[in-house]
Amino acid sequence: MRGLFVTGTDTEVGKTFVASALVRALLRRGVDVGVAKPFQSGALATDPAGDAAALARAAGVADPLEAIAPNAFRAPLAPLVAARLEGREADLDATLGALEALAARHDALVVEGAGGLLVPVAPGATIADLAAACGLPLVVVARAGLGTVNHVALTCALAAARGLRVAGVVLNGAADASSAGNPGLIEELAAVRVLGHLPPLVGPASPDALADHLERHVDLAPLLAAVAPARKEELRA
Repeated sequence: MRGLFVTGTDTEVGKTFVASALVRALLRRGVDVGVAKPFQSGALATDPAGDAAALARAAGVADPLEAIAPNAFRAPLAPLVAARLEGREADLDATLGALEALAARHDALVVEGAGGLLVPVAPGATIADLAAACGLPLVVVARAGLGTVNHVALTCALAAARGLRVAGVVLNGAADASSAGNPGLIEELAAVRVLGHLPPLVGPASPDALADHLERHVDLAPLLAAVAPARKEELRA
């Protein structure tokens, strides 16, 4: 499987925003990219307001939304909890099989996690277990302001302990007095690259507007190289 796994330091940090922008940026560079939201809470797979639908729109794929979001639950809770409310239980092996089937249809796959790495998704399994099974480099999305240094350092420490490679960190959202110094502190403490800071987007959030925003504020080269190492020089453009 080739691609990227977009995770966060927490919920509501902008994973879908960044993943959608990244997908459209890859398409602009000629990469046939598929998308996956293996665990979606708060919206069924076919809900047009759900993350899976947003990713599909950004990628322009014809893959069924039920394949993009093989585990989707009504309650906006951790997937394990939301599944239990419906009398269901997700299976990590089956989920990985669904992702592999999607990956086989595309040059690369962008997978969006749920919350952070230790969010429980199935009995005895977390997002970190899914990321490890996929074997994809991580893009860590985090808030830009106060508290993010600790959150990113903890996320990257867990990733390192699990053998997960962090391709880069993207800071997202409004800045505050801490924001100017946060990237340097994160790189010092967590030994990862901060690829940029996405300020709030002004105007309509179309997939192309998201990609434009990402390309203006984030160094995409490490992510593009991770997706298609053999075409690294071509994708830098």
